[in-house]
Amino acid sequence: MTSTITISIDVMGGDVGAAMVIPGLDVALTRHPDIRFILFGDETIITELLGQYPRVLKASETRHTDVAITMDQKPSQALRKGRRVSSMWRAIDVVKTGEAQVCVSAGNTGALMAMARFCLRTMSSIERPAIAAIWPTLRGESIVLDVGATMGADAQQLVDFAVMGGAMARALFEIEKPSIGLLNIGVEEVKGVEEVREAGSMLRESDLPMIAYHGFVEGDDLGRGTVDVVVTEGFAGNIALKTAEGTARQIASYLRDAMSRTLLARIGYFFARSAFKLLREKMDPRKVNGGVFLGLNGVVIKSHGGTDAEGFAAAVDLGYNMAKNDLLEKINMDLTLYHRSRSDSGNASGEGVS
Repeated sequence: MTSTITISIDVMGGDVGAAMVIPGLDVALTRHPDIRFILFGDETIITELLGQYPRVLKASETRHTDVAITMDQKPSQALRKGRRVSSMWRAIDVVKTGEAQVCVSAGNTGALMAMARFCLRTMSSIERPAIAAIWPTLRGESIVLDVGATMGADAQQLVDFAVMGGAMARALFEIEKPSIGLLNIGVEEVKGVEEVREAGSMLRESDLPMIAYHGFVEGDDLGRGTVDVVVTEGFAGNIALKTAEGTARQIASYLRDAMSRTLLARIGYFFARSAFKLLREKMDPRKVNGGVFLGLNGVVIKSHGGTDAEGFAAAVDLGYNMAKNDLLEKINMDLTLYHRSRSDSGNASGEGVS
C-alpha cells in the first residue's frame, strides 16, 4: 500500500453535484492531507469551483465527461447511456485499472451498484454484493448489512455477508474478533424465517476464528450496539435504515418545538445548550454518511445524494479508511478461510462412508 491514497470522485453525482462535492473534498483534505483525487465530470463546472478551493485543485486531476447519470434513471437506462462515458462509470473504472484505490459517488444508488457490478465484478465466491452502513449506537458504532443491494437472501448469502461485515469491522474499528448477529424477530433459535435459522446454524458450526457469532438480535439491538456487525437482507435492512433516519429527524423536530414553546423552555435551553449540541452531533446523519459496497473486486462508497459538504467528506473519510486498512485483502482472506473450513468439514463428515 502506497502512502498516498488515490480516490476517484463522481463529481456530478448527488442532488446538487459539484457544488456539494468539491467543498466536501476540501473538508476531507483537512483530515487526510495524503489523499489525491481523480475528478470525473464537466470540466468547466469543476474548474470554476476549484478556483475557490486551491487545496483541492493542488491535490486533484480533472478528467472531462459529457454524460452524467441522473438520480431518477433506472439502472438499465444508466448502463445503456453511461457505460464507459459517464462520470460515474469512469470513476469506477479507474478503481478496476488500479489508478485509484476507492471510488466515491453521491449518485443514483441503483445505477452505481449496477455499474460497479458490471465493471468490477463480484469476488469469485460471492453471488451477490451487499451495502454496509455505519450505525451509531449507545456503545459507539456498528456495521449493518445489507441495507439495500440484495432483496431477499438465502442462508449462504447471509453467511457471506457476515464474513464480509466482520472483515470490514476489523478494517474500520480495528477489532480482532468482531461479534456478529443475525437480525431476527426474536433471539430464540426456533424463531424467524428458514433462511435466517439456517444461516445461524452454519455460522455456529463453522466456528470461524476471525468472528464471534453472537446469535440472533432484534431491532432494538441495533441502537444498543449489542454486536459489532448486524446481518440482514436488503429489504429489511433498508427499511431499518430509513426508519432510524426518520426517527432521528422526528426527535430533533420534537426537541426544537419543545425548546421554543415557552419562555421557561427557552431559558432552560440556554443553560443546557452544550448538552443539546452534543445530542445533535450524536444524531447528525452526516457523521456516518457513506455505504460500502462489499463483495466487489474494488472499493466503492455510496454517499447520500442529499448530503452537504461535511457529509460528503465523511463518505470520503470512510473510503480512505477502507483503503488504508486493506479492506479487500481482509475480505478475501476471511472468505478463503471460511470456504476452506467448509471444505474441511465436508471432507471430515465424508470419512469412512462407503
